[in-house]
Amino acid sequence: MTKPGLDPVTLAVLQAGLQQVCDEMDLTFSRAAFSPVIAEADDRSDGIYSAEDGSLIAQGSKGLPVFVGVMQFSTRTIIERIRSGETAAPEPGDIYIVNDPYLGGTHLMDVRFAMPVWWEGRIFCWLSNTGHWPDTGGAVPGGFSASAISAEQEGLRLPPVKLFKKGVLDTEIYQIICSNIRVSEQRIGDVKAQASALLVGAERLAGLMDRYGDDTVTAAIAEMRGLAARQMRAMIDLIPPGTYRATAIVDSDGVVNEPLTIALSVTTTQQGLTFDFAGSSLPCMGPMNSVRATTLSSVYLAMRHIFPDVPISAGAFEPLHVIGIEGTFLDAHYPRPVSGCAAEVSQRIAEAVFAALVQALPDRVTAAPAGTSGNFGLGGHDPEKGRDFVMYQISGGGYGGNADHDGLSNGCSTIGISKAPPVEIMEQNFPVLYRRYALHEGSGGAGAHRGGFGLDYEIELLRGHARASFVMDHGRVGPQGVQGGMDGAVNRVEVTRNGDVYVPPHLSKAQDITLSPGDRVRVRTPGGGGYGDPAGRDPALIAEDVRLGRYTAEQAKKLWNWQG
Repeated sequence: MTKPGLDPVTLAVLQAGLQQVCDEMDLTFSRAAFSPVIAEADDRSDGIYSAEDGSLIAQGSKGLPVFVGVMQFSTRTIIERIRSGETAAPEPGDIYIVNDPYLGGTHLMDVRFAMPVWWEGRIFCWLSNTGHWPDTGGAVPGGFSASAISAEQEGLRLPPVKLFKKGVLDTEIYQIICSNIRVSEQRIGDVKAQASALLVGAERLAGLMDRYGDDTVTAAIAEMRGLAARQMRAMIDLIPPGTYRATAIVDSDGVVNEPLTIALSVTTTQQGLTFDFAGSSLPCMGPMNSVRATTLSSVYLAMRHIFPDVPISAGAFEPLHVIGIEGTFLDAHYPRPVSGCAAEVSQRIAEAVFAALVQALPDRVTAAPAGTSGNFGLGGHDPEKGRDFVMYQISGGGYGGNADHDGLSNGCSTIGISKAPPVEIMEQNFPVLYRRYALHEGSGGAGAHRGGFGLDYEIELLRGHARASFVMDHGRVGPQGVQGGMDGAVNRVEVTRNGDVYVPPHLSKAQDITLSPGDRVRVRTPGGGGYGDPAGRDPALIAEDVRLGRYTAEQAKKLWNWQG
């Protein structure tokens, strides 16, 4: 029930209003940013957070779900460090910058801005956003160092500091940042876009406060949190009591060529759901460690996929309890490298959650999606434009089949809404030519409902020189099929240099591969896992796939015993 004086209509209007504030911040950020990964791929997010403990109040519907929990932890860290005196206390107009993974973050390329919103002489809440910068220094262009063994090799690590003081950019701190990153002259556009998004949010929030008043907005926020908790508990009640176990595999850590295991048991309790990761692999040498904030957020986003109607609020996380990560690669501490945590390990964690809960909710949970962001960094010099460049390519993959239909093809990653930037934009900004951009046909796992198809693209370097690096996954084992369905196809990376084809020893991870004009990189992303016994698939659907060239007749005969 709503609180006295807060009628249901007002609550609904304020809930939508706070959501709209975040959505406008998202749009402002993308439209003003310079980098294609933000402006075109939407690798960013914005939200509103509690002044007391940084807990999530609202987040933009157009932002990356993996940041749902992460920005909550990073904002909380800023608040705690201010209270302890480790970080300077805020004044109106201040904006803090932080990208330290071990302070409630992800990888170093995800740079966070946080700004307190003042109301009647006190901090009412915090606005925070995250944008993926194309480069933050480190051993390789783009920051995805597949063989890094320490955080310093991955880039510049920033604790919470004031980048804007009383609304003015601190040029000394900005120059320190620019002196440690590549193509720094382009960062001012992203920095101003990120700050502008927060200023727009503050202006829109002030409009709500003026209209409804402090007490009413505060009451609505408290009610939204309680409502989200109750709705999540109601959804959890649909899960039959018991313990559900699953595992997910990470190809390798990029240094030691052996798989890492995510072991998960999900248990229903009176308090909600307990996610126990005890038995997962130990901390690894390479960059596939995950920090605590990312691990918890990965569980939260997986549950958002399963129960999408639960409102986004800290209350939705209250019934979800994560244990057993201490001493594993899912709870990394400095100086463990972590560049693969947000884009790759997070998706393996979500895959483990899906594989466990599909046993309990077969009508709600899908087979495993592609589960990789396909992080491809390319950096070098463009002689035609007379400048260096850093290009970051993300790509989609197939979604898993489900109880109702086949999986989506070339969908965005599990962790977000980020889409691959348009080919035309990439070719305009960088000295590359896309020789191929198509579906990875035949990659969907067989099942009564097959998985969707991944992406098949090939990029040629046209001029200058460059270095390529990859931090991807699912090159060793494809996305899991469920309920008798088969796994999707694996991720495939090939580099053609001087006519010779090179496949990285770690399959989906490599760094510092030198490219000359005419050299090419081809990536075929995974298809989703199949759902249900392949023998149960409608023969007409198999025939349609063969007719459209999605599978060859030989593949269809092998996978579904199709007689044609």
